[in-house]
Amino acid sequence: MSVRRLAPDAVQPKTFAFSKTNDNWADGQIAKYPKGREASAVIPLLWMAQEQAGGWLPQKAIEAVGRKLGMPYMRVFEIATFYTMFNLQPVGEHFVQVCGTVPCHLKGAREIIKVCEDKIGPQSTVSSDGKLSWLEVECLGACCNAPMVQINYDYYEDLTPENFAALLDNLRTGKPVKTGPQVDRSCSEPLGGGDTLKDKALYDGSAVGRGDWQSRVKAEREAARKAAEAAEAAKAAAAAMAAATPAAATPPAPAPVATPAPLASAGGEKGRAAPAAKSAKAGEPASAVKPVAPPPSHKARESKSTAVDAAAPKPAEAEAPALLAKPRSGKGDDLKLIWGVGPKLEKLLNSLGVWHFDQIAVWTPKELAWIDSRMEGFKGRAVRDGWIGQSQKLATGWRPDNAVGDKPKGK
Repeated sequence: MSVRRLAPDAVQPKTFAFSKTNDNWADGQIAKYPKGREASAVIPLLWMAQEQAGGWLPQKAIEAVGRKLGMPYMRVFEIATFYTMFNLQPVGEHFVQVCGTVPCHLKGAREIIKVCEDKIGPQSTVSSDGKLSWLEVECLGACCNAPMVQINYDYYEDLTPENFAALLDNLRTGKPVKTGPQVDRSCSEPLGGGDTLKDKALYDGSAVGRGDWQSRVKAEREAARKAAEAAEAAKAAAAAMAAATPAAATPPAPAPVATPAPLASAGGEKGRAAPAAKSAKAGEPASAVKPVAPPPSHKARESKSTAVDAAAPKPAEAEAPALLAKPRSGKGDDLKLIWGVGPKLEKLLNSLGVWHFDQIAVWTPKELAWIDSRMEGFKGRAVRDGWIGQSQKLATGWRPDNAVGDKPKGK
């Protein structure tokens, strides 16, 4: 393994501090880990520091990450020098990483490296105009299309000395370039075109990287905005209808029926004497001693609790949120992305007419109370887990890092 050292002092900046935006992002990364394990966020924080510094890690950036995580500087330095994705030397505006391992080597990587030396200069140096720098790296995983290079975040494959030299010239002068294969093939298909999966019904081409994904994301966000506006309109219409129709009077809760406490049996359970009355004081007649009733059983307590819940009045129908008989476009949102909502809760919400994040995002306190009163077995869950706040994020098109949703802070 090559020795990796920090850049000379002459090129090191005197200070480094995360921008406000990046500092907030870093706090979000740290919050993913339990208290006392904040150091687990060191790699993403180093990556963001490298991005902010222009593609490389100055010494002051490494120290800033150490302070942010409460780590000794040397521990952060060990990580920065171990992983080759962290650049310890300044890089050009276009950082070229040339794969030099066996498949690329056999297909002409040496000629590609020669072009780098002629066009840019020695390895790990930046061209005089600041536009280009290069480094030979290990396998980048595009062996089918060897030789290849990675420039910043994009792959350029099926290279020849001629088309690679032209590619560097175009990058230097700001001309548009083609990413991926530099020959007439798609991804890693055989030259001349693929001979499998020709039936277009087998795929839809919607994966990221196929087509104009930026436009698709923009369209999804626009759809979420329109859905939120539709929810607001439905809410306003429901409020107008409620104002025009007097709400039905809520019937009073039935008065609780007093149940006499059972007397202790003489024999007790399994022949054991039941809890008898307190001992009579001296001179007090035995008839004055009151029998002590045994505590109610678990089933009795559960039955009493159920009866009280059933007797509690539910919010009037006029306080119901905007509900749908069926999901829009025939498909509801995956409500399980809300932290704390599982398949059973999602099914219950659907049965109430809740299918989309934007419906939950606009609930008022009264509407939330109406929903909560109908969440048999899950009362209080919507408030406790912050469904409204989570749904407001999800309605914008944001998605959590994993399938269980965005866990609220403190849970």
